[in-house]
Amino acid sequence: MAQWKQVQLLPTQTLSELYPPSFPIDVRHYMASWIEEQRWEEFDLDDPSVEPVALELLEQITAYMQHLAHNNLDVVEKMRLQQVVRNMGVFRTQPLQLVRTVKDILRKERTLLNPPMFMPASPAHHFPPCSSPARASPCPSTSSPLPGGTPGPATTAAPPQSSKGALRDDSKRELDRLLMRVLDIQKCRQKIHQLQEELNWDRQNCETLQTQQSSGGGSDPKLTESCTNLQNRIQQLEFNGQAFTKQRLQLLQDALCSLEQVQAQLLRWLQAWRREQHLASIGATFDDNLGPLQSWCEQLLGVNVQLSQEVIIAGRDCSLELVRELQDKLTLLLKTLIQNSLLVDKQPPQVIKTQSKFSTTVRYLLGEKVASGKPAVVKAQIITESQARNLGQPGSLLTENVGELINNSAILDHNASTKSTCATFRNMSIKKIKRADRKGSESVTEEKFALLFSSEISIMGCDSPYSVQVISLPIVVIVHGSQDNNALATIIWDCAFSEPDRVPFVVPERVPWKQMCVTLNSKFMSEVQTQRGLDSYNLHFLAQKIFNKPDINVDFSCQLVSWAQFNKEVLPGRAFTFWQWFDGVMELTKKHLKSYWTDGLIFGFIGKQHLHLILQDRPSGTFLLRFSDSEIGGITIAYITPTESEPPWLTDCLGLSLSDSVYLSLFECVCLSVSMSLCLPLSLCPPACLAVSI
Repeated sequence: MAQWKQVQLLPTQTLSELYPPSFPIDVRHYMASWIEEQRWEEFDLDDPSVEPVALELLEQITAYMQHLAHNNLDVVEKMRLQQVVRNMGVFRTQPLQLVRTVKDILRKERTLLNPPMFMPASPAHHFPPCSSPARASPCPSTSSPLPGGTPGPATTAAPPQSSKGALRDDSKRELDRLLMRVLDIQKCRQKIHQLQEELNWDRQNCETLQTQQSSGGGSDPKLTESCTNLQNRIQQLEFNGQAFTKQRLQLLQDALCSLEQVQAQLLRWLQAWRREQHLASIGATFDDNLGPLQSWCEQLLGVNVQLSQEVIIAGRDCSLELVRELQDKLTLLLKTLIQNSLLVDKQPPQVIKTQSKFSTTVRYLLGEKVASGKPAVVKAQIITESQARNLGQPGSLLTENVGELINNSAILDHNASTKSTCATFRNMSIKKIKRADRKGSESVTEEKFALLFSSEISIMGCDSPYSVQVISLPIVVIVHGSQDNNALATIIWDCAFSEPDRVPFVVPERVPWKQMCVTLNSKFMSEVQTQRGLDSYNLHFLAQKIFNKPDINVDFSCQLVSWAQFNKEVLPGRAFTFWQWFDGVMELTKKHLKSYWTDGLIFGFIGKQHLHLILQDRPSGTFLLRFSDSEIGGITIAYITPTESEPPWLTDCLGLSLSDSVYLSLFECVCLSVSMSLCLPLSLCPPACLAVSI
């Protein structure tokens, strides 16, 4: 399939001329992996004895395309695929022509992808050589460590997009092989049926000849020879039938093993999707497109149903114990698939205030396979962390109601245009909540709940409905707006530092500072909506602040930061925690300073010790903008003021704060501060003062 991935990047006009009507681009696309795995070059096109092999390849192609057409719900696409199958019928009388066509197409593709290299006509047209990476001038990096050892910002740990694409391609190939195995089983069953029909006919003819031979006294040698030939043919047909029966059984076992592997991979992708959705809370990139996963679920459901039918048919020729074993495995796989296809597509807010409206959406990936008739209703209820841990445990029942939800039921509706089946809760609200007994100094904003969505869903072809359920990401319930900041800290810590396979909702008490750097940088960039992240100096200052170690040369790279340091203990000499201060910085920057921060006009995160080192030799009037240490959501202007008898003096003053009732622009704040210290009228302040190099 590697070749096809590159071919798709060719111009459309080139592609349209590459594939003939008898072998259209549709076949090349849908069967890319299979086509590139076949040994086309080994065919001797002048040898008629290889025609049966070529015909077998044609049968596999048309069978797979018919399978795609049969399972496609788009009428237009279905008719187009059926036409493709009919067009390929021209190869039935000349199967080697199919091989010749495919070999020619693959050769032309390789030629287009690897054009011949020509030497330049004249040295005058040579371009200068590119600089090697080793000789290229270094660019400024925001991820280089400080002398003290604090790392720069890093991206959220996740597989690169190229790696994820390669993994998805591998999974797609495995799914394609599984579908081909199902087709092989069906062909084997048809062959067994054909042999049985021939066997029945020959047995009847043999009995007729034997009757004639008995009535004639057995003296006719031709009759005796015909009877002997028929008996030999019957023995051969019986032998072939037994061989195909064993082959079908082996194919069924292989297909079941392949189904288990492909479904396990699907479940891992679903878990990865949920994990990425969780990490999006701190600004990680997240592709919320569920279309490919839904298609994968639907195809596996179809394979499971087809294999179940083939097992029942094969049961006539297999032991009852083996049939039950295969059926039990298929039933368990089907139940697992159905129960894991319910997802929270749009999560509820993770901080919810009682008596306030919010919305959430649940999506069922097998929605097109839900049986018609009684609509499936999804119900929501709020559960505690303890109840979430007990979900799925034998005998566990949610007997205690810990909260009252308003508008907590919705119907699964299918949208034909988007091919999605969703239950949307548009005006849900938590009327009241029952708190658990808290331990020690634990506050209400550290208590985590979740929404549990459950339903009874009937699938077409299944005898009884299945109970399905899924829980949301952790939520914190508050009763007053003043609790919002601390509740958000709980959510940030949970999102950033929880393990993918954790017990709900366990988080570590301490985490490495390097990991905290990633979280703070990602959250800052997503909240402020800026491409300028936190550099190594910013992160070193934040480490000084949270660990209360103002020395600029301290190495924080191997230190652990605790939840208490993050948002339980107030900063020394202050009335607020580290998170409360950092959240105020983000709010101020987002509302008033976004463009200044993005353009690099605000140093922002810097301590006074570092500040003195930077400004000590600067001329009067030089200033630096940093976030206030003493007030949440404040910007401080540090600048050099002249004195009559002493060297210039460093002055700090608060320029802008979220608590101000009247907001001045940052430019006005700087001009006002500089004019007051230099005794200049505001109108004489230079408009370029914000661009002073630090």
